[in-house]
Amino acid sequence: MASFKPVKVQTYPKLGERVTEDTLYWKNYKAPVQIKEFGAVTKVEFSPLPPHNYVVTASTRIQVYGPNSQEPLRSFANFHDTAYGGSFRGDGKLLVAGSEEGIIRLFDIGGRVALRQFAGHSKSVHVTSFLSDGYRVLSGSDDLTCRVWDVASGTQLSSYTEHTDYVRAGAASRLNPDLYITGSYDHTVKLFDVRVGGSVMTMQHGHPVESVLLYPSEALLVSTGGRYVKVWDLLKGGQQLVSLKNHHKTVTCACLSTTDNKLLTGSLDRHVKVYNSSYKVVHNFDYATSILSLAVAPDDEVIAVGMTNGVLSVRHRKHTEDKREVLGKKRRSPAYRVFIKGKNYIPKQDDFLVNKTVRQHLQKHDKQLKSFQVSKALDTALETSRRFGKPEVTLAVMMELNRRGTLKNALAGRDEQSLTILLHFLIKHITDTRFSRVLLMVADMVVDLYHQVVPQSPVVERLLQRLMDLLGREAELQQELLQVLGILDTLFASLTPRKEVTGPAAPPIMQGSQLQAA
Repeated sequence: MASFKPVKVQTYPKLGERVTEDTLYWKNYKAPVQIKEFGAVTKVEFSPLPPHNYVVTASTRIQVYGPNSQEPLRSFANFHDTAYGGSFRGDGKLLVAGSEEGIIRLFDIGGRVALRQFAGHSKSVHVTSFLSDGYRVLSGSDDLTCRVWDVASGTQLSSYTEHTDYVRAGAASRLNPDLYITGSYDHTVKLFDVRVGGSVMTMQHGHPVESVLLYPSEALLVSTGGRYVKVWDLLKGGQQLVSLKNHHKTVTCACLSTTDNKLLTGSLDRHVKVYNSSYKVVHNFDYATSILSLAVAPDDEVIAVGMTNGVLSVRHRKHTEDKREVLGKKRRSPAYRVFIKGKNYIPKQDDFLVNKTVRQHLQKHDKQLKSFQVSKALDTALETSRRFGKPEVTLAVMMELNRRGTLKNALAGRDEQSLTILLHFLIKHITDTRFSRVLLMVADMVVDLYHQVVPQSPVVERLLQRLMDLLGREAELQQELLQVLGILDTLFASLTPRKEVTGPAAPPIMQGSQLQAA
């Protein structure tokens, strides 16, 4: 008696996005290292100078980490309430931060005590940054003001009250020490010029602004708020270039990579998205909880992400040396001779030979096919895990039933629920070129079996109508593609150079004198 052969599942080529250089570049990071902070990580920023330490603002502390350290190198805990907006100066030697109490503190990166305290805001200060000259500090507060302070004297140089809601975002120009950008919950982004004494440009973001970012050329400005990421052209008076809506929740942070100035955005939907130069998403990082802050090292070696649960997630770039170390530490596999030991042994005449039967492990649908339960086998193949995760298994069972000639029996006698599941599967995969040949045959059988009872169920009737509409659109598309192919064939034929056919040479024409002589 022949043994039962399980269903052979064919392997199909995977359909997905084309792998690009950007995809490979951003996938080349190690698994994240997680560091637990004392509260929600509201800001992360890297030092512009090597070794590119980064400052983390969380709860009532500001901590400085090395690029490869999991313990803080410096910790500043001189805050009576929540700290905000820790930011480096251009030389990486000074650090400034705001606080819930409205006081701005200036720290030396090598010390622990605050060098200066700037008092003047009446509410919490969420935005702090050095202007590009390094001698002035920008601050934005919930008291609706943005102010500029002198580092040397600790005095206030200017104050502007042009926003009508909390100022929660800010960025200083690196090319001009008198320019800076602010973003507010009043849905506006403003460009300020200290020399003019106020704002010189206003852009309407349309949602509460969470962060602003200037490109290195400072011709483009990025603002994030709500689900939108918007890019503005400052050279054209703040004209909006593009509006992106790739996140499902509020976009809280944005930064730029060093390589080709790729834009990265983080959101409360737990995703960090990477955009290329045409603002198409080329990669996506997933995290456990909502993201509040995001920063990339100036050399793209480290990506640091702060989350609402107080976890700082740090990813390091992979290098060829790391791969060599992993390969060197890999346990040596057994020699080939271990696996072939005894394979070629020939039993002697007096040997007693014991045959060991190899137990065959069958899948659930194979067991049902073995016992000729064709309807149950098809039901098993249409279970959620196979229907969505491995549709090729479902297709293989249908092909086996068709080979046996029992596919029509398996499709017959179904109730509304099982028929709905089958129709949903057909609608999803019937236009897939890998499965269409078999599924078209299945759809034809379903229509033949149930066309008389379809009006009794509005759900099945609606699904069948969707299937018919889908097949109609697919047929029209195929017809249009055939027409395009015909046009392309004509164009290629006209572009192909034609070779001139050389025939036999014509006899020379004789002159009149030659004819008389002849």
